[in-house]
Amino acid sequence: MHNPTAQIVQAEKVPQKQLLEWHVITCEYPPQTGGVSDYTFGLAEGLAAEGDTVHVWCPPHKGARPDAKGVAAHPEMGEFRPSDLRRVDEQLDQFPAPRRLLVQWVPHGYGRRSMNFAFCWWLRNRAVKHGDHVEIMLHEPSLPFRAGSLRQNGVAVAHRLMTMLLLRVPERVWMSIPAWERRLRPYALGRSIEFRWLPIPSNIAVHDDPSGVQEVRRRYVDRDGFLIGHFGTFGPPVISVLEPILLELARDRGRQTILLMGLGSEEYQRALVQKEPDLGGVVHATGSLTAEDISLHVSACDLLIQPYPDGVSSRRTSFMVGLSHGKPVVTTTGELTEACWEAAGVPMAKAGEVPAFVALVRQIRDAKHVVSTLRSVAIREQLERAV
Repeated sequence: MHNPTAQIVQAEKVPQKQLLEWHVITCEYPPQTGGVSDYTFGLAEGLAAEGDTVHVWCPPHKGARPDAKGVAAHPEMGEFRPSDLRRVDEQLDQFPAPRRLLVQWVPHGYGRRSMNFAFCWWLRNRAVKHGDHVEIMLHEPSLPFRAGSLRQNGVAVAHRLMTMLLLRVPERVWMSIPAWERRLRPYALGRSIEFRWLPIPSNIAVHDDPSGVQEVRRRYVDRDGFLIGHFGTFGPPVISVLEPILLELARDRGRQTILLMGLGSEEYQRALVQKEPDLGGVVHATGSLTAEDISLHVSACDLLIQPYPDGVSSRRTSFMVGLSHGKPVVTTTGELTEACWEAAGVPMAKAGEVPAFVALVRQIRDAKHVVSTLRSVAIREQLERAV
């Protein structure tokens, strides 16, 4: 899969033997769960593997932190309050100037109900007063405006003001999808900033364990059964496009089993079955899984369905997990979808077009059934000839 570390290192255009010292600022880091947490851990590991020195500045969190060779974690960010930031100032200033700060940015990750202007101002001061070099990895830019929602619209305005302040700071902005540049460029107010696309890879490594995969399959389907999976966190936006698809597929009694995987899957499955009791034997859920178990469960599926309300894009790690495991994935196109996915032949339907999406799923499912039938007939004929 794509290696973001290699792009970051290459972009620095430094001699091969000149190593860098990074200070990664993040709102999530293991043992805390979340996409930003997984991404930051992998990025820090990769930079350290290139020989760089890596310090990760993150909030504290209970639990055992996985070991990352060459990475020093500093759980000093607290709740990103001004007092926390002043404490981190003192500690950062102990390192040689200028420090190289790489900020993992999602506006809702830094507290203050996703309106932490103090944090944005702190970054500005790190550049202006302390002479640090600041780069930003933009995972998500801001909430959209929504008709009839005064609160969300108020937060959306705050996010755009924060963006204006934030873009006074960096030398470079990395983006999880190219579409973010169109949204952010106006808020740079004419300042020359380099925007670069840095797709997010799968954060789940493939675990090679065929017997473990077969054990998972036996829990849900027989040998010739068809297992459809969905991996995610089951937030309201994705559920809004996923649920109509599940209800439509559930009409194909006996044709497939559906497996929901990931944090929040059990709660959603129970709510779904409560509304549609007949789905109890059709839709199953795993709950939260370790990375190894996620790999085994994804590998056990014949097909993944990964619809997104704004379309698939390179920031969707749940989609990347399916690709990295070599699974066919049916997904959706939308305003944020890059052209590369259609060019690559990924089966997609427009977000919200349930019949078209389900037709793609049935086409792949039925093709597998045909292949399985032909294989069974061929095996039987060989046995008959042998006898």
